[in-house]
Amino acid sequence: MPGSHRRVRQGAALTLVFGVVLMAGAASGAWGEPLTVPLPPSMDAAARLAAGRDVTGADLSPQQAEALVDASGDRWAAYLSPDQYADLVRGRYLGVGLSVDRSRDGSTAVSAVQPGGPAARAGIAAGDRLVAVDGARADGLPVTEVVARLRGSAGAPTDRTVALTVSRGSAAPREVVLGRALLAAQEVGVERLPDGVTRITVRAFTSGVAEQVRIAAQGARAVVLDLRGSSGGLVDEAVGTASVFLDGGPVASYESRGVRRELTAASGGDTATPLVVLVDGGTMSAAELLAGALQDRCRAVLVGARTFGKGTVQQPSRLADGGVVELTVGRYYTPEGRSPDGTGLQPDVSAAPEGAADLALHVLAGLGARR
Repeated sequence: MPGSHRRVRQGAALTLVFGVVLMAGAASGAWGEPLTVPLPPSMDAAARLAAGRDVTGADLSPQQAEALVDASGDRWAAYLSPDQYADLVRGRYLGVGLSVDRSRDGSTAVSAVQPGGPAARAGIAAGDRLVAVDGARADGLPVTEVVARLRGSAGAPTDRTVALTVSRGSAAPREVVLGRALLAAQEVGVERLPDGVTRITVRAFTSGVAEQVRIAAQGARAVVLDLRGSSGGLVDEAVGTASVFLDGGPVASYESRGVRRELTAASGGDTATPLVVLVDGGTMSAAELLAGALQDRCRAVLVGARTFGKGTVQQPSRLADGGVVELTVGRYYTPEGRSPDGTGLQPDVSAAPEGAADLALHVLAGLGARR
């Protein structure tokens, strides 16, 4: 159904916990700078899109923008209203403050709960099983659809609450009704482990993440960069994070309408500290770009499971009313020329979800870090 597909796209595009957006805008250096010269605003937006042109400046209603996205046939296309876009830029999202992941047995598990959020206040904890969202069984839905249902549609009164069925251990499932709230994104987590090991978790690549990673890595004897469940974000932040661990050189390249563009790391990064990157099926988009660069450049050992396989680039087009249409314009490649699109990245060391973190520490020991 179109409505369901639209929720999936908005969930993928809007969420800052599972962010999958804004890649080309960051890669091209500035918002509002189209990769091609737009046709005159008077031309029909659908015709401009069919001509392979940017739709920046088009005077479209939200309904027209959503119809354009639906008609594009683009899996990753999305429309963001002016308010949604403003919240995204400010690092806010409408939700209940929990992250989910698909467990090895196929169930949907709560992987993290934001302190102080609606889910935390309701007593939901990491490790709980998410059985259903608004009556729909979570196990039968793609993770992106689960996220979209948790998020709802920003600004719509009927979407202000969501009913969840959760279970813990052998206890009977319970249903809780949570009110969605506008939450501040908390994208970087830092944990100081014994023997000078620092674990840095990046949930999404929003503005300022690269600098937070740089500060967190200072003084560490070894680093575990945890990208599990990291669904992407700003390409310049992913490149900036790569620059923390690389001394110049290629990070990725991407094609946009037949033109190849190179992304390179800044010089002066730390190339000596042992580094392991944790990945899984929720590692996607800009997070895969980063992981692929560190793997191809032999800077890090990837531990975990095959990544999601989203290797496409979305170009943001700012509409006349301040809303944004995101449309796929190309794909990106790792320094060795690999495209993760559709296939994902294979880790150097495979690990089951429950043992990946411990195995990462063993790998670090083999790289010369003490345990």
